Amino acid sequence: MIDSHTHLDLCEASNEELVAEALEVGVTKILTVGTDASSSRGALAAAAEFDSVFAAVGHHPNNATGFSGADRAELRELAADPLCHAVGETGFDQYREGAPLEDQRLAFEAQIEIAGELGKPLIIHTRDADDLSIEMLRERAKDVRVILHCFTMPTRLQECLAEGWWISFAGNVTYPKASELAAAAALVPDDRLLVETDAPYLTPQLHRGERNTPAHVVHTAEFVAEQRGVDYASFDRLVERNAADLFGW
Repeated sequence: MIDSHTHLDLCEASNEELVAEALEVGVTKILTVGTDASSSRGALAAAAEFDSVFAAVGHHPNNATGFSGADRAELRELAADPLCHAVGETGFDQYREGAPLEDQRLAFEAQIEIAGELGKPLIIHTRDADDLSIEMLRERAKDVRVILHCFTMPTRLQECLAEGWWISFAGNVTYPKASELAAAAALVPDDRLLVETDAPYLTPQLHRGERNTPAHVVHTAEFVAEQRGVDYASFDRLVERNAADLFGW
């Protein structure tokens, strides 16, 4: 199994502990995702240290205040590193009082451009901003491979699939009140499906109340496999193949 989106730098345990715990339960590859320049450099450092860790570099919308040309240049340099396998996470977030919307837009546009220039997939965060995010991607990311991380738009699933985007489910798909999301997990075509933890957030229901870790992706994977009516081993092979094709690891 793989964890297509985590934040090792935000987890309480050391990277050594997190990686060892993940390997022990069969998680062979982890994509750790940067949310600003500092954490992106940390993601690259983790990828250099551990064979099972890979990096994404990005500028989260909540960290986009004052995003500048210098920020873009720094991110472009980090994204060009061979250890970087994706750009982002980026997008729009109108849930928290974070960065001004125009700054989020500048950061989003820059990361779409960088992903296109480098031929790397783009990881999208969208919260209370689905219309804005979808519109931006349709206008500017036609030639970019797009991953909708922590997918939360079940009523718009078919729209997203029509655009060719990848759909990644996190631990919230397992929550009892997330029935629409669980139903959506059964409908995603085999070649557009990923699973993730978004650790240390969104712990699957089985461990809810604890801090999430990459090892817990197996519980989300088991749940999604059940929704799709397939055995875990088959689902494991499917997700690993999708991730390898998308991230090039």
